[in-house]
Amino acid sequence: MDTIEMTAAELQRLQDELNELQSNGRSQIAARIKTAREWGDLKENGEYHAAKEAQAHLETRILRLREQVRAAVVVERSGGEDVRNGSTVQVLDQDKGSTQSFRIVPPNEANPKEGLLSSSSPVAQALLGRRVGDEVEIAIPAGVRRLRVESVS
Repeated sequence: MDTIEMTAAELQRLQDELNELQSNGRSQIAARIKTAREWGDLKENGEYHAAKEAQAHLETRILRLREQVRAAVVVERSGGEDVRNGSTVQVLDQDKGSTQSFRIVPPNEANPKEGLLSSSSPVAQALLGRRVGDEVEIAIPAGVRRLRVESVS
């Protein structure tokens, strides 16, 4: 896995979630499995199978978080000159004439509906390192999207 730039606060949130899942999350799943086993025949025990599936999902999430923590490189925002991880950037869509505001975040925190853009997304990759006034072109399935950086904070 490549490195993932994130702020110290973002890394701390990842570590907190990982610790929570490894302790309380695993304990809760173990309790669900134990209770379901006590209900008898495991072949026809839907609660047991659901608990085992939840355990598999939990372990997958733990592995992903561990990978992200291992790949994390802490960067701090300094000034508002160029777009970096953690930056809030306002762009003008030059074809539509509309402006949008994004905050560049690690992939696990991305939520485009809330304006949180994954640092590994094509748009973020095109914006990283840019300054106010810079223009970028991003290839998208519908053609090319042309954006101009209006502000960085």
